[in-house]
Amino acid sequence: MGFLKGSKLYSIFTGKCPVCHNESMYKTKNPYILTDTLKMHERCSHCNTKYKIEPSFFYGAMYVSYPVGIAFATAAFVITYLFFGATLVSAFISIVGTLIAFMPIIMRVSRNIWINIFMKYDPQKDQLNDNA
Repeated sequence: MGFLKGSKLYSIFTGKCPVCHNESMYKTKNPYILTDTLKMHERCSHCNTKYKIEPSFFYGAMYVSYPVGIAFATAAFVITYLFFGATLVSAFISIVGTLIAFMPIIMRVSRNIWINIFMKYDPQKDQLNDNA
């Protein structure tokens, strides 16, 4: 995924700092450690970007999580109902199961999208420690 470095998609899909794309924003790489799913570093150790711009900043990610969840639910429906020919009840059960199984990923991706709306990649900050 290194070929995407410098784009918002890189930061969204990898959870890296939206400004320098070098450090993970999250303290734990595995989103399925549920007690640590949303625990983030205060600042990027590479470029010193503060992730939590203001108090309650990430409440806005709730608005992003809805369409992300809809995308996962639609994918589950298409796969089970259209490809496997399951009944509507089976498709509904697969949608619920998918949303439960992927909830930690949906929450992190929503936060990544939200912070990338307000911050952008800066190539100078990417090279900040490389020159030292």
